[in-house]
Amino acid sequence: MEIEENFPLYMMIDEEPGDVLVVAEGVEGFFVDPEEELPEVAFLGARRVGKRGRVESAVLDILNRRQEKIGEYFIGRVVLEGVGAESSGDEKSRISCRYFGNRCEYPGAGRIWQRWASGVVLEKGEWLQWPASQHAAWLHVVQNSWFAANRSAARYGLDEVALLDGAQVSTRSGFFCALGEAVNGPGGYFGSNLDALADCISSEVGEGPLAKIVWRNFRASRESLDRDFLNSIMGVMREFDVDLVLC
Repeated sequence: MEIEENFPLYMMIDEEPGDVLVVAEGVEGFFVDPEEELPEVAFLGARRVGKRGRVESAVLDILNRRQEKIGEYFIGRVVLEGVGAESSGDEKSRISCRYFGNRCEYPGAGRIWQRWASGVVLEKGEWLQWPASQHAAWLHVVQNSWFAANRSAARYGLDEVALLDGAQVSTRSGFFCALGEAVNGPGGYFGSNLDALADCISSEVGEGPLAKIVWRNFRASRESLDRDFLNSIMGVMREFDVDLVLC
């Protein structure tokens, strides 16, 4: 899928006063493997709105085409520095900052955010179009965007029975991607680990507890996922009286 990047996607703000510091079309050095972290993050195609210098409580918002917030990261301390040599006139430029705060540890998440920000409605099973190595990044974006939209860890879909296709599940992250979609639709969240799954199942908000899961092609899941993980999943289902049908 071709993803356009020429629209403001990132906005960094100073959390306490809420001042906008930078809006930009791209970012380098934020979505990185923890072992590859550098002391600098650069905003590309940026417009400087706020002050230079040190900020103690910076937050990075992810924006869609309509300039609505769809994701957020608490960063912490950064020092905004000068405009780099890649400036293209007075309006847009490369802005660097010395970086002391939190980054996103999923290198592929930036590309996935671009897809989510495009405004094109997510399709059922779209997460499967990404390599299995990116399922954890997709799940991260799902979770981040879910709570950025002020949703709770709960069932919002109207179906009391979730249909899960085990043939689609080859990783733990893939399981939660598939389950979130089965319960809450494309891009839906329904846990990212066992504790979060228990929170979602036991929640009384939204449309209430999930009653039943039909896990089709379970044998395929059993071949891909380790036994301890599967046993733990089934244990959570039993604990909260979810009718789990394996077929």
